Amino acid sequence: MKAPLIDNLQYANFSPAIFEQMRAGGVDAVHVTIAYHESFREMVLNLERWNRWFEDHADLIFKGTTAADVIHAQESGRTAVFFGFQNPSPIEDDIGLVEICHQLGIRFMQLSYNNQSLLATGCYEDDDTGLTRMGRAVVAEMNRVGMVIDMSHSAERSTLEAIDHSTRPIAITHANPHWWHPALRNKSDRVLKALTGAGGMLGFSVYPHHLKGGSDCSLDSFCQMIAEAAARYGAQNLGIGTDLCQDQPDSVVEWMRVGRWTKAMDFGEGSAANAGFPPMPDWFRDNRDFGNIRRGLTATGLSAAEVDGIMGGNWHRFYAQGFGPS
Repeated sequence: MKAPLIDNLQYANFSPAIFEQMRAGGVDAVHVTIAYHESFREMVLNLERWNRWFEDHADLIFKGTTAADVIHAQESGRTAVFFGFQNPSPIEDDIGLVEICHQLGIRFMQLSYNNQSLLATGCYEDDDTGLTRMGRAVVAEMNRVGMVIDMSHSAERSTLEAIDHSTRPIAITHANPHWWHPALRNKSDRVLKALTGAGGMLGFSVYPHHLKGGSDCSLDSFCQMIAEAAARYGAQNLGIGTDLCQDQPDSVVEWMRVGRWTKAMDFGEGSAANAGFPPMPDWFRDNRDFGNIRRGLTATGLSAAEVDGIMGGNWHRFYAQGFGPS
């Protein structure tokens, strides 16, 4: 069986049309965000919505919880949907909810979004104090149950401490190297060396704020960056995490960036003049465009096996390593 196609981060406004596009694009598995700032109960309501989609569109999608589900998706011509949090809000201040969330199917959790959390520091804080006492305990609990630690929005010291404290490889599911584009959310060479040196995974983002040139970034520039990252860190540690926010209304940006922590709008990586979602690059509009990335990677001179790994094979291996109990 051919290597799977996996996108390890989307926050689209999901619909039957997007599920059809996933199938048209040959997407075998996708990690979707089901919580930003939600409480545990609010997160459960999001699970209810997904359960209805799984029931109503069983010919297109199903809930994924293990690496074997990726193979099942390929064999059945469907897309396996894996769940993750972009913030630890759903576990509130209760470490026992880590295992409960894993039992509900959550396989990834960021230790912080852009702000300080109970666990770690977000990348927009002025002072990065690293993992908190609860953060270190939650990392150990996530290791135990088989929930992957994601540091995509976390600050430098916190990320390095998570890599060091975790007994299992962690992930940065959606970001790019800071040496390619100096967005605050992109990751330093030091972090990426530590991440991949410990067996962790980096998922490359096509969200325009993370791209050199923004919405005008060329496919060649993006793929040459990936080829350079493969030379620096090893192609086996790289994958795709598009951060696709397809069909989301601009009002959702406010929820992502602000939640309930302030009354004012936090513009984050955007600006007051352009507070909504930026246009996607013309070579990646939706799930039907993964072939463009594959062709672009092939054109860089990466081997077929390296391209297969980056397009999904490496995430599949990582799922097998990370989703079960230790």
